[in-house]
Amino acid sequence: MSESMETVVPVSCASRSYEVHVGVGNLAGVGAVTRKAAGGERACVVTETNVGPLYADAVKKSLEDAGYKASVITFPAGERHKRLSTLEGILEALAEEQLTRDDVVVALGGGVTGDMAGLAAAMYLRGIQVVQVPTSLLAMVDSSVGGKVAVDLSHGKNLCGFFWQPSAVVADVACLRTIEPALFRDSVGEVVKHAVLADPGMLGLLSQRPLVSEAFTEDEVARIVAENVRIKRDVVDADEREHGLRQTLNLGHTIGHGIEAASDFLLGHGSSVAAGLCCMARACAKKGWCEPSTRDAIVAAVATQGLPTDTDQPHELIFGYMTHDKKRHGDAMNIVVPARIGAVEVRRVTLAELRELVELGCGTGKEA
Repeated sequence: MSESMETVVPVSCASRSYEVHVGVGNLAGVGAVTRKAAGGERACVVTETNVGPLYADAVKKSLEDAGYKASVITFPAGERHKRLSTLEGILEALAEEQLTRDDVVVALGGGVTGDMAGLAAAMYLRGIQVVQVPTSLLAMVDSSVGGKVAVDLSHGKNLCGFFWQPSAVVADVACLRTIEPALFRDSVGEVVKHAVLADPGMLGLLSQRPLVSEAFTEDEVARIVAENVRIKRDVVDADEREHGLRQTLNLGHTIGHGIEAASDFLLGHGSSVAAGLCCMARACAKKGWCEPSTRDAIVAAVATQGLPTDTDQPHELIFGYMTHDKKRHGDAMNIVVPARIGAVEVRRVTLAELRELVELGCGTGKEA
């Protein structure tokens, strides 16, 4: 895809408006996009040990070509490093680089990097600009857009964070060439979630062939990424801080986060969301909150993508982690119900009802 074919999706949140650039081969344009969106004299690329060797030099050169004094900060890769101790190291490095309030952080990597660099930007000098450059499918379609930045605590995922919108997002689908198939497949869990939320046609497509296969060209993947960004954009524009509509983006996440934590984070986030989505759909079908056909469509798409449709983690372990979810309100929890493909609803349930949903939906095997 040439630069002229790049798709630009505008986002207009209450706190900041910005553009998401989606294309193939547009990593070289990070500097120009950053210059236009953020300005400043210094740009610090924050990346991790897996992604940095692949793309940090190219992004740094692009920033320098755009007139920045650029530097690179690298932290250890992996969810286990998404902690306050790692964040402290990044903040100290930003101070060492003498970034000012007029300068910019460039987050280069997957979801962990976007969260860590975004949170560092939100905290450093009480807030400087950040440009998100996602290199994983999961980050491109989900975490780089919308401004949620956080670190994990011992009691749960993303319990310490802010809403801090980026100044721009640059998603280069060519970066997915270096993603291992298993990691790419894991990321498709969020794509399935967005399809259930708002795009029955996309869900039908995902039920026919796996996105990780060679059946999709890079141009097609770029269009799917852009459509996912639009779906999330529409929600975030209407509800930036998750007071209402944005809660629907948690579809599959309540049980999914419990499954992810119960696996000691050995199961990827997208796979956990996919499993959580199927478990919730099964439970909701049994409760009469959605039709069996809705459940079947969700499970079929997840299965086609080679993602888990269930979990063998103990119910009590899953439920225990779910009670630490940030969506908890006292002795109740907001959950997202897939009423039908393309329409979901938020319900508040008691913890006892939540436990019942876990028992109804998880570890049930095939439906009769």
